[in-house]
Amino acid sequence: MNEKDEEFFIELGKRIAGARRACGMTQQDLADMLGIAQQTLAHYEVGRSRIPASLLPALTERLLISFEELLCRPAARSAGKASPLSRLQRQLNAIEQLPRTKQHFVSEMLDTILAQRVK
Repeated sequence: MNEKDEEFFIELGKRIAGARRACGMTQQDLADMLGIAQQTLAHYEVGRSRIPASLLPALTERLLISFEELLCRPAARSAGKASPLSRLQRQLNAIEQLPRTKQHFVSEMLDTILAQRVK
């Protein structure tokens, strides 16, 4: 791998790791969703291995990001942290990916917290 490609895959891995953490997922969580080994994902995240192009659509879907965010260095991400609204939207999207029973549990927790705020 030439130096430019190596740098690209290292940066891509950093974006994957950052988006995964923003969604509150572990490497094992994402690896399970993608049907790959956790160690394989770890190699992608540090740029040690090239990510197959066929895996990119699943990555964007699971990480709740666009292809542009995954493959490029968007200004919002390179300038600093994502906005609170963006983080909240990611969390809501991640909740939608959970099984119904876990979604119900999260919903009940939110109802409880929001009811206490009103009092």
